[in-house]
Amino acid sequence: MLEEFADAGRIAGYGIATWSGFEADAFTVPDLLALARQAAGGDTHHLIAVQQPVSLAMDRPIRQALDGRGPLVQAHAAGLTTFASSPLHGGELIGLVAPELVEFIRPGLSSAAACLLAAASTPSLDVVLLSASSSARWTEAAASLALPLDARRLTEVTDVCAAG
Repeated sequence: MLEEFADAGRIAGYGIATWSGFEADAFTVPDLLALARQAAGGDTHHLIAVQQPVSLAMDRPIRQALDGRGPLVQAHAAGLTTFASSPLHGGELIGLVAPELVEFIRPGLSSAAACLLAAASTPSLDVVLLSASSSARWTEAAASLALPLDARRLTEVTDVCAAG
């Protein structure tokens, strides 16, 4: 149906958003691309995006991307836009992250900004979806993302979280 809508000019493209589909190995990016090609009846399809949760609480996508594998890397390599949902794990991370971890991620940030920075620094990630309660929160989020963590530092952060 989505391919029909795209062919008719009703939509420009479509994506897949999953909470646990990749985690549970229910499907892979190559599976999704094959289904899109099948639905389109050829190689030209309109699947343009993949979204999954990426956070310090759900760090498998971060670890996989740091190792050059996983759905974010596969989707990005296929030319799909990659989205991270729930970078603060529904707001739960804000109260769970120790001040020492925040300082380890980047001194001077709030716990929300530090967690957002870690998620947004994931290799092969294009967009992080975030809601904010005020313009001040948006400004803080934008400022925290101005200088992403490099892969070495992000690996150290995920290792610290795994050890804790």
